[in-house]
Amino acid sequence: QVQLVESGGGLVQAGGSLRLSCAASGGTFGGYAMGWFRQAPGKEREFVAAISWNGDNTYYADSVKGRFTISRDNAKNSVYLQMNSLKPEDTAVYYCAQDKTRFTGSYLPPTNFGSWGQGTQVTVSS
Repeated sequence: QVQLVESGGGLVQAGGSLRLSCAASGGTFGGYAMGWFRQAPGKEREFVAAISWNGDNTYYADSVKGRFTISRDNAKNSVYLQMNSLKPEDTAVYYCAQDKTRFTGSYLPPTNFGSWGQGTQVTVSS
């Protein structure tokens, strides 16, 4: 099973930017859709963004559309989340995840996420 490790979180002022990275090891990265999720204190985990297995299609939550960009580099077994124009409501622990099923995300958003990272904290101050 693939292991996922997120990095790049931190404290930033509102309006600032951060770039999260998620490195995969110990399993197969290419061929699987990837996603980013987040969980704020006292709230349920929510979908943020996803990218198809081949990188051709991306999907975003309405709350981050136009501000966040997901990308992947299969040669580096990594997926990224560029976050711009950050808002205090973006404060959360951010997790990356891998879809359980191969070759998804080309026509519909991937939904069967299995492997999860440990998360990275993002705090946006007002």
